[in-house]
Amino acid sequence: MNKYQAVGIGNAVVDVISQCDDAFLSRMGIEKGVMQLIEQERAEFLYENMQDRIQMAGGSVANTIAGLGALGLSTAFIGRVHDDEPGRDYVREMTDAGCAFVNAPVPAGELPTSRSMIFVSPDGERSMNTYLGISTELGPEDVNDDVAGQAQLLFLEGYLFDKDKGKAAFEAAAKACRAGGGMAGITLSDPFCVDRHRADFRTLAKGLDYVIGNEHEWMSLYETQDLGAALEQAASESGLIVCTRSGEGVVIVQNEETVTVPVNRVTPLDTTGAGDQFAAGFLYGLANGAPLEAAGRMGCIAAAEVITHYGARPEADVKARFATEGLI
Repeated sequence: MNKYQAVGIGNAVVDVISQCDDAFLSRMGIEKGVMQLIEQERAEFLYENMQDRIQMAGGSVANTIAGLGALGLSTAFIGRVHDDEPGRDYVREMTDAGCAFVNAPVPAGELPTSRSMIFVSPDGERSMNTYLGISTELGPEDVNDDVAGQAQLLFLEGYLFDKDKGKAAFEAAAKACRAGGGMAGITLSDPFCVDRHRADFRTLAKGLDYVIGNEHEWMSLYETQDLGAALEQAASESGLIVCTRSGEGVVIVQNEETVTVPVNRVTPLDTTGAGDQFAAGFLYGLANGAPLEAAGRMGCIAAAEVITHYGARPEADVKARFATEGLI
């Protein structure tokens, strides 16, 4: 019996969200719709220029794990925060969401807790400027084998590959999970992240149980503009692949089975967390043995909920929506 139905490992990032227009993005030199890594000085400058800030615990895989906790699964998160106010707030928010935050905040002498300044434009696009801070120091010593080794599902964040320490932590967690009989998978995180670590991701995908990415990430991974060709190659290398397509049908491939799940278009208020909550819904279905189509529909429902409000985590009862749709 697994102690945790889902465990995530990734960057523990405080999200700071503000509304703005395209002119503001241009003035600030912010590239619209992507995630950019920034240094501490730039982070402080952008923070000071944010209007009506909303602050909350974030980070891609952490958002997914929080979503799974809200759906009733037993969850834990492996991450690294500083023993500062944002770090302590982060741990409290995760705990309040029903997720065990495995690692105690690190005391003085270390980098500050990571944060991402997210600017939401009127069309719902979010432009993320992330100062990784102490998250970059996550290493294998932060991975508790009793946690990763007792996970039914382990979800890994591609951004961790930006440092060798993170990559080693990632590999240690995946090894412990699979040795314990669990399934380990990854989110490709971002096309630029894929560009930086293409060879590593290609090798890794062959050894994991599932891989989740969007169309841009899959095409980047296989260096092609032909999505069909990218997915065909991915399916030949990985056990289960999932491709989201920005409002178009989701493609899921496992062995010889290919499923396309239609998407009901929703006008977004804030697209922050759409991919994270799609993963939460999909993994909830996977954890409960749902057919691929049902799991994909769960992902779409969870993603549709989160883009109707600000923030990357669910506010409504997503599980009740699954029930309404006859999925549980």
